[in-house]
Amino acid sequence: MALTASPESQRLLLDVQALDTTLQQLSHRERALPERTVVDDLTAEAEVMREFVVQRRGELEDARIELGRVESDVALVEARISRDDGRLQQSSSVKDIQGLEHELASLRARLGDLEEIELSVMEKVETLESELESATAALDAQQAKVAEAIAARDAALAVIADERSAAQQQRDAVVAQVPADLIALYEKQRERYGTGASHLRARVSSASGVELTGSDLATVRSAAPDAVLLCPDSNAILVRTDESGL
Repeated sequence: MALTASPESQRLLLDVQALDTTLQQLSHRERALPERTVVDDLTAEAEVMREFVVQRRGELEDARIELGRVESDVALVEARISRDDGRLQQSSSVKDIQGLEHELASLRARLGDLEEIELSVMEKVETLESELESATAALDAQQAKVAEAIAARDAALAVIADERSAAQQQRDAVVAQVPADLIALYEKQRERYGTGASHLRARVSSASGVELTGSDLATVRSAAPDAVLLCPDSNAILVRTDESGL
């Protein structure tokens, strides 16, 4: 048996369809929210900066360990020089003196080399400390931007959520006035074809944007006012009103 519903009930489907369109638009707005892109871009930049900070921190730690080793070697050579100097002052043996002088010359040459290395490593440490300080400050500033962007995104999402909630409440209120079998057909057609109800205005179906052919118009004109018709092009429920041009 063909489905029937009062013209008033059928016209309510246009309100339901308008609200469904609004809900779809809100979902699209949510997915395409510019604030999302801003957060993603800033977060990606922050991640690169964070990796740089981690890298510099690791290099600085290695450089400090290297400096510690060099300083230990310098202290060891200085201690040996001090020891040999003391022995040289106390020795009366020409052979021992010659040996100590030769060893001291070697130790002082070694100390000079170590001090050059120590100076180079100290400069490296200072450079890395400066770079790490600057990079950390830049990362902190970037993270602050990310936090601001997240707050802006969340605020925009909250607006959309409020609009969605209001539209959903309106939809629920309208659906409650539509007969169950009619709204079931609407949902079925919307799920299958994307649009549940189409307004026939000036003989044009709003869902398809196509003007009905002569034979289709004849079928619509001959149908009872409470007959539930489907658009021949979109398969949405074809809702007739005073604007239909019949």
